[in-house]
Amino acid sequence: MSLPLPLDGLSAIVTGAGRGLGRAEALELARLGAAVVVNDYGQPGRDGSGEASAAPAEEVAAEIRAAGGQAVAHLGDVSDHEQARALVDLAVSTYGRLDVLVNNAGILRDRMVFSMTEEEWDSVVRVHLKGHFNTTHFAAAHWRARSKETGGPVYGRIVNTSSEAFLAGSAGQPNYAAAKGGIVGLTTSTALALAKYGVTANAICPRARTRMTEDVFAGFQEPADGTLDPLAPEHVSPLVGYLASPAAAGVNGQLLVVHGGMVAVVERPRVAAQFDAVKETFTFAELDGLLTPYYADRPPNETFAAAEVLGLKRQ
Repeated sequence: MSLPLPLDGLSAIVTGAGRGLGRAEALELARLGAAVVVNDYGQPGRDGSGEASAAPAEEVAAEIRAAGGQAVAHLGDVSDHEQARALVDLAVSTYGRLDVLVNNAGILRDRMVFSMTEEEWDSVVRVHLKGHFNTTHFAAAHWRARSKETGGPVYGRIVNTSSEAFLAGSAGQPNYAAAKGGIVGLTTSTALALAKYGVTANAICPRARTRMTEDVFAGFQEPADGTLDPLAPEHVSPLVGYLASPAAAGVNGQLLVVHGGMVAVVERPRVAAQFDAVKETFTFAELDGLLTPYYADRPPNETFAAAEVLGLKRQ
């Protein structure tokens, strides 16, 4: 008799799951037993021969069903509040409830801050940060209502997608870095707000070669010996499966970096120094006497950004 799979009986949403990282995550959740709503914004098109082709989300859902799993597709834009509502409603109406939400959908519009247009800023913040909020809002409302009905905690897992661009301060991605930093704030706030309902919320910073990041990782060649690419999305999806599972009940409000066979737990910021005014408030001269020498001994390029995370690799 085979043992039950970790996610047996659970339902999940994965956004941006038509390709790349989201696709790998949707396939992993299904492999672990979850019934999946595969979300990606895109309509059916035509292939190179002119034949009609399914939308990417529909193709992934079909792939899951062909492997014996349960999956439906949703082609809505999660940055649209009402389409995000429809996504959560689809999961609940199809599977009876929602248990897992994986927020992955995103776009890139890279440019230096002095060259970036308003549209490039707004579109990235809208898809990443607002998209994460929209789905989280409706999923949280669902779990809160269920908890009130049952009079106790329910099962809920949120896995959000941040980025090393936020941690390290990516100079050419001010919109993306800002949105990904906002997602961490959304995650920690959500983790505290929903803990009493039995829901956890965590964020990952994945490094993966996908259609969205092909220019970012253009200088990193795939292995020629047939081994798994260190930047393959399949290095990330097992962590998502774990965070979605009952085994991760004690993991909440955390940020983890994951890629190439490695997971790193990022520690929360800590206070490095504190200065107190001699009287009720500071004067300019007093701050100058305290802060100027303090920063004079710091390396010139050392900021709040943690650029060392970019050097993390499997030992």
